[in-house]
Amino acid sequence: MSASGGRRGGAAPNLLLAWPAAALLVLFVAPLAVILIVSFFRRVQAAFFEPAAVLDNYAAALAPFYLERLGVSVVLAVAVAAVCLAVGLPFTYLLTRLPRRRQVKYLVLVLASLSLSEVIVAFSWSLMLSRTSGVSNLLVWLGVLDAPRAWSPGLAAVLLALVFVALPLTVLTFYPPVSRLNPELVEAAATLGASPVRAFLSVVVPVLRRAVAGGVALVFIFVLGAYVIPQSLGRPPQWTVPVHITDQAVLKSNLPLAAALAVVLLVVGVVVSAGLLAFGLGRRRVEA
Repeated sequence: MSASGGRRGGAAPNLLLAWPAAALLVLFVAPLAVILIVSFFRRVQAAFFEPAAVLDNYAAALAPFYLERLGVSVVLAVAVAAVCLAVGLPFTYLLTRLPRRRQVKYLVLVLASLSLSEVIVAFSWSLMLSRTSGVSNLLVWLGVLDAPRAWSPGLAAVLLALVFVALPLTVLTFYPPVSRLNPELVEAAATLGASPVRAFLSVVVPVLRRAVAGGVALVFIFVLGAYVIPQSLGRPPQWTVPVHITDQAVLKSNLPLAAALAVVLLVVGVVVSAGLLAFGLGRRRVEA
């Protein structure tokens, strides 16, 4: 390509990228910098907090209690990501095998579910899993249960609601690469005697390694920062770090500790996501 061809378009592409870059700087980088700075401030009971350069907030954020909450947040995010991967990838693969007109109907349904806010989802699942108006009453009518039961608040309610919210994101992340998948790969595996399940696991999944890593990382980050659903549908043992960040910032007016907790949570999310993306970008190996 000639030098003139490499400069085709002039400064127009740079100008088009200027406003999203500025928005990213104002809406993400600047607030993140403020959070990082405040995390080193000193808490003052009467004056809220004062500028300083202390590590007391990080010492408190790494105390056993908050480390336990961080472990709960990570385990919950991993569990939801695993369920979304186990359900979302096969569903997306089967969806792309349908005629185009039928695919559109399912995609519209998936997109429609994204229009529901976490507050609505949490309230709906709270009703469905309650003792008085939940699905347990239907199970009693069918003879499966002897008496109505309440499954909310609880771990099952939190997992179900988070999967409900995160699964559409997984499907939309997987859909573009899966729809571009060469169908001859599966046909070749079938010709060699592989069953549909084995062909999917040994051919489709390795080929979609990058998409799988990206989708899992997206769900992990989303669930790691979830606040409304764990607080509304979970008991205190299921409360995640964002719930305690809000508690420190709003109820206890301890912004330095809340900022330190946010930084720790951000570091964990970045490390796990970087590991997943590194796995996705690594060398592909398809087992025979």
